[in-house]
Amino acid sequence: MSRIGKKAIDIPKEVSIKMENNNITVKGKHGSLERSVLNLLNLTLEENKLVITRKEDSKKSREYHGLIRALIQNMVSGVHEKFSKTLIAEGVGYKFQIEKNKLIVNAGFTHPVEFIIPSDLAIKLETPTKISITGIDKEKVGFLASKIHDVRPPEPYKGKGILYDGEKIIRKAGKTGK
Repeated sequence: MSRIGKKAIDIPKEVSIKMENNNITVKGKHGSLERSVLNLLNLTLEENKLVITRKEDSKKSREYHGLIRALIQNMVSGVHEKFSKTLIAEGVGYKFQIEKNKLIVNAGFTHPVEFIIPSDLAIKLETPTKISITGIDKEKVGFLASKIHDVRPPEPYKGKGILYDGEKIIRKAGKTGK
């Protein structure tokens, strides 16, 4: 049995779950999320807990069991309290700007790199070198943060680049002088 899949999902009072056919809809104070589920699992709601069990013991259903449990847990957490990622730009001239629905990243290139901000995500400019991305969908928040991070990943010699808040860069020594 899947260690993650067999755990019940605690549902806060402000969150409601609706299951129809193979779709599950989670509504909370920050919005609602919907996901379709394969017909390999049984979803049962018992006293503010969602229990997920397998219908059969095939390899595919065992793989899917823990995955769906984790995805539904992320949906419940997202609509109850939003997910957030913070990015920091380290380096001379590295900065972030927000104009209408665009994020502009200056990261040492000859031109600024632009990202269109999705409507379901919010980007807050804390300082010109620090932004936080918030949203109810953990996958979308992490994907946008990853795309911004990949513009200029931190390098090990000077530590310049765009890094996640709390990310540690293992520094390397440069060439030694004679």
